[in-house]
Amino acid sequence: MDIRRLKSFIVIVDSGSITRAADLLHIAQPALSQQLAALEEHFGHKLLIRSQQGVSMTDAGHAVYRHAQIILRQMEQAQADASAAGNSLAGRVSVGLVPFSSAATLSVDLLAETRKRHPGILLHLTESVGQTYSQMIMNGRLEMALLHGTGPIKGVRFEPILSEEFFLVAHRDFAIEADSKPVPVNTLDGIPLLLPPAYNFVRRAVDTAFTRTRTNLKVVAEVEIVRTLARAVGSGLGATIMPKAIADRIVSESSEPLICRLVSPRIEETLSLCVSDQNPLSEPALAVRDILLELTARLKV
Repeated sequence: MDIRRLKSFIVIVDSGSITRAADLLHIAQPALSQQLAALEEHFGHKLLIRSQQGVSMTDAGHAVYRHAQIILRQMEQAQADASAAGNSLAGRVSVGLVPFSSAATLSVDLLAETRKRHPGILLHLTESVGQTYSQMIMNGRLEMALLHGTGPIKGVRFEPILSEEFFLVAHRDFAIEADSKPVPVNTLDGIPLLLPPAYNFVRRAVDTAFTRTRTNLKVVAEVEIVRTLARAVGSGLGATIMPKAIADRIVSESSEPLICRLVSPRIEETLSLCVSDQNPLSEPALAVRDILLELTARLKV
């Protein structure tokens, strides 16, 4: 097996097109098609389906893609271990940090601590609303992730870390009193809200709370960028309901007077560390995991 074929296969899948993959790999499209054909002949199955929209994986393609990610990561780790033999830990470690959560506040600290303790580790951080981290772990694209939820999901293992309480953040113009008491959800009927899209865990938790209390949820905009959300709330364009870490960030970054209050009934989500239940973590990944657990432990204080 020529490992270059596996690399090419991953690029084809990730780019969604053989033509785009050929450009990215700087090889001729016919040569790339030949590599794909050789790979399909090796496994005895069709791996990709071509259409005018690009390529999509067959069931066999999904299996090969997942193993290809693992094989290539192991090859990279073998090279790093050989280069750093007898020295410090080295290698590439990929971590997903779910946005709109305490996890999103740890990225800089995680980078700093990893560089300080293990300068040979190349840390790859992902923070995206539109990607399913558990699926990326199963596919081998991520080694671990901090995300909302506790599973169960076949192929991954969840380790609950902490529970995040949700707070309402609003401009004083919304006439919500600055009080230490929680804000009843049913008093927020029709208030203009800025929230993530419906597929986001934070949004689902808010939707559920409003549905259970039979309160009208008025979403005036769906925002996936925390900085934009903070500016919009500070400008009075709408209020938001976020986990405490994000609520605190919005308040701290705003020059406007904002109200930040817990909501009632309590809205909360569990933040968990998610890893593969089939592929053990490498030594560098274990080291990064330890740092991540240390940092999240501080959030509980």
